Amino acid sequence: MAGQLRRRWLYGLLSVVMAASLVLFSPTPSQAQTVPRWLQLLFRGVQIIQLSNISDNQEVQLGQQINQQLTTRQFRMYGDRSINEYVNQVGQRLVPASDRPNIPYTFQVVDTTQVNAFATMGGFVYVTTGLLKTIDQEAQMAGVLGHEIGHIAARHAVTQMRERAVAAGVATAAGLDRNQAVNIGVELALSRPNSRRDEFEADIKGLATITTAGYAPSGIVTFLEKLGTQRSVPAVLSTHPATADRITRLRQMIDPATANAGAGLDTAAYQARIRPLLRG
Repeated sequence: MAGQLRRRWLYGLLSVVMAASLVLFSPTPSQAQTVPRWLQLLFRGVQIIQLSNISDNQEVQLGQQINQQLTTRQFRMYGDRSINEYVNQVGQRLVPASDRPNIPYTFQVVDTTQVNAFATMGGFVYVTTGLLKTIDQEAQMAGVLGHEIGHIAARHAVTQMRERAVAAGVATAAGLDRNQAVNIGVELALSRPNSRRDEFEADIKGLATITTAGYAPSGIVTFLEKLGTQRSVPAVLSTHPATADRITRLRQMIDPATANAGAGLDTAAYQARIRPLLRG
């Protein structure tokens, strides 16, 4: 009985203290103008993300929210299960060979004639049906996916989000509002502003990944060379600058004696795997 009375007294005291805290520390309308914006966000219970030291789990969660908006509001996703499974199979083969295998990766197919591939933070990679129809071999697909995994491994999207938030004036001393972060992430996925430096870094990482995974390293080069012969500039090249320089650098990194050593060079086998797509 005495124990119950003590607990009731303690709970009552805590209630009073919490109520007093709300009165003392909740800004009034007149005070709100002088309270820092980041503190106002905390008072309203807004989730704040500190991009300078974002954890893997936070990045994956943010990527999931961005992916949700992209796949339900921005893109029409390709529904054929066999094609999606094939792309995911190739992508998952690359993940353990990458610089960042400790997060989950999701590989998805966007239904559009545009020849494109891109990635968002947290392990989300997208390729278009137009790209899958354009490439000739699995090694070329591996080269594309390896390059996008390279962007994720280097956290390029996180850096771009931080820069965009600062430029827009929405970053605070505490960090960035999660909802604003998602909106910026969607915008970045649609515009895909990769710098020359980021492209070279993703190429280096991608080449190492596909080679370690057992694919012929020539795939990434032949893919870029093929796109360079297209009549109109594919979307993947318009958002990935310095294509000629990238080809030159990649060739310098690949030993000609082993350029075609590895899997994924069977054109007929690749065509058979994407046959449902070719019939559409």
